[in-house]
Amino acid sequence: MYILLIFIPILQSLLFWRTSNRRSLHLINVTGSFLLLLAVLSLLIQLQSSSAINYPLFNSFFYIDSLNALVLATTVLVGFFVAVYSVGYLNNEYKLQTDIKKIKLFYSLTSAFIFTMVLVATTQNLGLMWIAIEATTLASVFLVGFSNTKRSLEAAWKYIIICSVGIALAFLGIVFLYFSSHQALQGAEPSLNWSYLFEQARSLDAGILKIAFIFVLVGFGTKAGLVPMHTWLPDAHSEAPSPVSALLSGVLLNNAMYGIIRFLSIVNKSLGSSLYTGRLMIALGILSIGTAALFILAQKDYKRLLAYSSIEHMGIIALSLGIFTPASLFASFFHMFNHSLTKAMLFLSAGNVLQKFKTKDIGSINGLLKSMPLTGSVFLLGTMAIAGLPPFSIFSSEINIALAAFTSGYSIVGSVFILLIALAFVSIAYTLFRMFFGLPSQEQNSNEKNTLGNAVILLLLVTITLTGFYMPLFLKNIFESATRIVTGG
Repeated sequence: MYILLIFIPILQSLLFWRTSNRRSLHLINVTGSFLLLLAVLSLLIQLQSSSAINYPLFNSFFYIDSLNALVLATTVLVGFFVAVYSVGYLNNEYKLQTDIKKIKLFYSLTSAFIFTMVLVATTQNLGLMWIAIEATTLASVFLVGFSNTKRSLEAAWKYIIICSVGIALAFLGIVFLYFSSHQALQGAEPSLNWSYLFEQARSLDAGILKIAFIFVLVGFGTKAGLVPMHTWLPDAHSEAPSPVSALLSGVLLNNAMYGIIRFLSIVNKSLGSSLYTGRLMIALGILSIGTAALFILAQKDYKRLLAYSSIEHMGIIALSLGIFTPASLFASFFHMFNHSLTKAMLFLSAGNVLQKFKTKDIGSINGLLKSMPLTGSVFLLGTMAIAGLPPFSIFSSEINIALAAFTSGYSIVGSVFILLIALAFVSIAYTLFRMFFGLPSQEQNSNEKNTLGNAVILLLLVTITLTGFYMPLFLKNIFESATRIVTGG
């Protein structure tokens, strides 16, 4: 199954250039994404009877447990939804026969992007994981600048420069980690395999690990959009095509946070405490939530507003990871899943709005519920969901994070967290809700052309609503198992 995970995106990228038929291109993309989803489901079934799936190939570089299975499954699931949505989106965006090359290029780049994120989530070698995270930048930077406008190209340059500097710092962290293992485990062959390092964590040099963690947190934190390393994110997410924005916000940020989590578990086990890493994670988390909540108030571009919302939610996850109790870790993983689906739904809905109104300016759009009844309703409910209102799943995970903070002695952190997410809700409501009500600013045809896209956003809305009430057993098992992996049982 692992071979399929790697082989399918590569085969897709090659097949796109063997045809010039628009329908064939869509079929290849959707079929490949569906087969990838089936392969991941097969791996999840295998994990029900095994704590981990270890591939001896290439010195056991390839390894799947519940933690990276969560990231992998979310990546492939959102990728499938984006593939289905892209059929109608690209048909509306590129209507001429001469635009076929753009569709080919778009699909090839998204397949490469998915491939790099699959690689991040299926290797236990931290060096190879670093290479894969850097590759996600190289694969996606062309998608950020895909529209080839001045602003999109500026966003792409900012994205690659800032993230490359960040990833270079993460590389220094990995070098320090390797040096620590080489110094402490004399007589044993040094390794960057996560399972080996975690098993030997108490033998590693704690002082070197502390330095390594700072470099990794800043480096991968840049890619995750944590403040103050976040400056690339609002531009990249707002200027990219909407399906790409859904992938960037819904799954790429999770991949970067996953890299931090792997290091976090090793360092905490080595130190015998989460106090050192917890202070850093909580500080960056609170800073990210607060900064995003304030900047949301000043936004006039609804896609840029959603990008700042992503910064807020990465901050929430970082804060919860910093508390580092079983309850907070469980809530972190639940929140990663919830945010991915909710933000994907919002960016895809924003794509429908942008194609109809040809503007991202909030002040230029009124009466969205009347001019686009289905998209407007989903967008409004999604806005309420991302702001943390019940009955949606983000409300459930945020409540769990707050409870974890108060029950583990972090009362001040819990209080600040509640105040900041309340501020974020007010900011989103004040800034974005004006789009939905009133009369349309101009006469608009209420016909919504992207039928498949509308089905996708409706399905995502149903999913985040149901998981706000009920958590399926297989999801609960994955979150619990991932928690045990990070804490060492």
